[in-house]
Amino acid sequence: MPHFDYGYFSFSKNSDKKNSLKNKRKNLMRRRTIINRILANDFDKKFYDGERINGYGGYKYDGRWKIFLKKIIKRYNLTNKSKVLDLGAKKGFFIKDLIDMVPGIKVYGIEDHRYPINKALKSVKNKIKYIPSYCDIEFKKNYFDFVHAHNSIYRYSLRDMIKIIKKINYISINSHITIPTYYTEKERSKFLDWSLLGGVILKENEWIKMFKFIGYKGDYYFSGPKSYGL
Repeated sequence: MPHFDYGYFSFSKNSDKKNSLKNKRKNLMRRRTIINRILANDFDKKFYDGERINGYGGYKYDGRWKIFLKKIIKRYNLTNKSKVLDLGAKKGFFIKDLIDMVPGIKVYGIEDHRYPINKALKSVKNKIKYIPSYCDIEFKKNYFDFVHAHNSIYRYSLRDMIKIIKKINYISINSHITIPTYYTEKERSKFLDWSLLGGVILKENEWIKMFKFIGYKGDYYFSGPKSYGL
């Protein structure tokens, strides 16, 4: 159950500095209101492809996952015989890049909102399945060689998130989840001001205690205010 950083947030922070976006994020954090959070939680066009204050501000393919997948493929020994699940597949960017890098690999996606599936890349759209809740995942024990859940489960309630982590543990040989943490009340406040989705944010030692208590055996990455450059 080790902490594993494959570089996603380092890449994002470097891009922010290069394009002078860091201050824009802080400005967004100050401007976001409950209305923006209501709009974002529909997970439709407003969140993915609408104004930045309501979400991504245009969720477009840029090939960035190929950078991080080099580490992921090596760590989890993924080959053309592997089966992988992307939990929270959105428009299928992770799936597309993994298939490009490991031809023949079997990659599946699950998404709990229909808009990103409808707008998914044509080459992988049929690989993403809609499911009302990630709590409803049903696969055999150790069915997947690797399950990837990047920023996709913390927005559930604590009760449901624990259920989802247990399911990930059951269906995977290896897994990686990204969840938010904080070390001071100021950091916690910053994250909640920035986040449109709310959800569960715990202290690092609380996450680790929970993982041990429920028997989570996979890898994890702690995101948070510093990850987002706040």
